[in-house]
Amino acid sequence: MIYKVGKKTYSGVPVNFNEVVRYAGAKRADENLKNLIESCARECEREKAVNYAVCFTETPLSLKGDSADFSAFTLKSGNLVTAMRGAESALIFACTVGMGIDRLIKKYSEINPTRALIFQALGAERVETFTDFFIADYEKTHGVKLSPRFSAGYGDLPLAAQKDVFSLLNPQKYLGLTLNDSLLMSPSKSVTAFAGVNGDCANIGYCGDCEEKECVYRR
Repeated sequence: MIYKVGKKTYSGVPVNFNEVVRYAGAKRADENLKNLIESCARECEREKAVNYAVCFTETPLSLKGDSADFSAFTLKSGNLVTAMRGAESALIFACTVGMGIDRLIKKYSEINPTRALIFQALGAERVETFTDFFIADYEKTHGVKLSPRFSAGYGDLPLAAQKDVFSLLNPQKYLGLTLNDSLLMSPSKSVTAFAGVNGDCANIGYCGDCEEKECVYRR
């Protein structure tokens, strides 16, 4: 079966300053760090270094034992099955913020390692924030509730599952996103993931209030 893959681009995704600080490995931001992050964010904007794009498809989903059957492929992962429990179908997607920030990281790694570190942190925050932004938009647009995203390499889902995701979505065609033999993506600030559609977790989005401390939905 051939699945229709959609593509969307976005703009105006707000920066989560506290997350940039966290990805930079700092416990708090003093004035110098704050100014440096703001300077890097301005440079990203000036250089148009961040471009938000996603490709995605929704597939049937059948769960049995530790196997998740997406019709196009089947993955064995007890953690993934638990995360998808009760879902009617699965959203499979790839998000990227493009090559621009990779170029800035490479540039400053050679001339200003501190600035390169901030661009690394900013890039990580950008793709994570964008991914959450896309999920919220998909829920609103399609009138569904998605389980927290689950990526290859989480829990007992092997990183090799990336090959199945890339085979299904063909993100090189839609996003210019590639996967090398070591299963590393380029652009590096990219995310692929699965999310269950209308699953069973009643506390999605409210993990801090939930007593299920070992639940794989917890983030």
